[in-house]
Amino acid sequence: MKVCIVGASGKLGKYMVQHALDRGYQVVAVCRERSVGKLDAFAGRITVIPGATNDREIIKQAVAGCDGVLTVLVPWGVHQYSTGTAQAVLDHAEPGARLVFSCGWHITRDGQDTYSRKFKLLVATFGWLARLLRFADLNDQVEACRRVFASDTRWTVVRGSGLEEGESQGLPVWSRHVGDPILQSNLTRRVDFALFMVAALENDHLIREAPAIVGCRTPSALAHTDQPEAASRHPPGAGGRRQVL
Repeated sequence: MKVCIVGASGKLGKYMVQHALDRGYQVVAVCRERSVGKLDAFAGRITVIPGATNDREIIKQAVAGCDGVLTVLVPWGVHQYSTGTAQAVLDHAEPGARLVFSCGWHITRDGQDTYSRKFKLLVATFGWLARLLRFADLNDQVEACRRVFASDTRWTVVRGSGLEEGESQGLPVWSRHVGDPILQSNLTRRVDFALFMVAALENDHLIREAPAIVGCRTPSALAHTDQPEAASRHPPGAGGRRQVL
């Protein structure tokens, strides 16, 4: 399989590169020109295309011939960076390619997610400060995901919980909606977020799903994964502690 990783030089992106190489995939990596050096550890094993990830010509070149595209949607600045990146991938990816996008729990597909007051306050405060400082715009990520959800491509939007570093604990578990007790721990190893992204490429159960994930060894995952009702949240092949992809 040939895959393109858009935003490959960041922490999540580098983990995805390693997971993809571990699976024997051919990797094309896109990152800003000033960040190319961050990928030196993979020199000779991947193709690097430097450029802004919302540059349509860069994305067109990078995704050509790729069976899958893994995209880190980062809402940097206030100039629709995430939206431009997502639209370029949607427009230029090969017909039938698997498209997997990353974002946070604050993204909702159907409005059925339930957020705590603390979570909503944190998102609102960060969003206001980020936009005030022109550092980031969460609404940009919302719009990017809206366009993905509306597309007829073979997409998956992976919604990540709070993240931490550390050795892999295995494939995260997931639910369709934030507020599910299985997600209560709100913590995932970043390396495992990347693992879920890469595993989704060959998991057809996740096509046109927006899974909200949590680490498989967190207390909430351990408390709820093996209960009967969890089976409906995690259909066979959908991933999680019970399924090795």
